[in-house]
Amino acid sequence: MNWNQIEGKWKQLKGSAKQQWGKLTDDDLVYIAGHHESLIGKLQERYGWAKEEAQRKADEWMKSVSMQDQEVHAGGSPRAPQRDYQETGKR
Repeated sequence: MNWNQIEGKWKQLKGSAKQQWGKLTDDDLVYIAGHHESLIGKLQERYGWAKEEAQRKADEWMKSVSMQDQEVHAGGSPRAPQRDYQETGKR
């Protein structure tokens, strides 16, 4: 998936973006509308990150949603996040 595809699927993906970056408001997500540069700008604004860091994090997120999309289309299911049980002390 590339940023053009992200833009086309933004309604489905903005929930994932909200989960990833909880400081983004609903208005931010409407403003971003899947546009790469808009997302980077809002990440800089909300998190105080330099442009390079915001770009890296946005690109990492894009790769993760791409992998999930490929798994779903290959007949699999998206991977559940792995938990570090030593950290939580639970099994």
